[in-house]
Amino acid sequence: MTVYIDPPTWPGHGRFWSHLVSDVSFDELHGFAAGLGVPSRAFERDHYDIPSHRYADVVAAGAVEVSSREVVRLLTDSGLRRPKGRAWPGSS
Repeated sequence: MTVYIDPPTWPGHGRFWSHLVSDVSFDELHGFAAGLGVPSRAFERDHYDIPSHRYADVVAAGAVEVSSREVVRLLTDSGLRRPKGRAWPGSS
């Protein structure tokens, strides 16, 4: 199992955030996040938003550090990318 995380450089709600992704499946991603106690509400379309204070914990648990550009490439190449504003099969 390999999941990936980018640096916490995304501002929001008074803090900085990282994106946690899988290049295999959402099941893999959800399982990894659940094992760390990341709440399901942190999942947004194709990634989990991880606050900067949790970054080191996520890396220590096995997430591979990559650039933000690499996160997008991994999601796109795997077919798991879900950009905002697009309808997906089975969604309403």
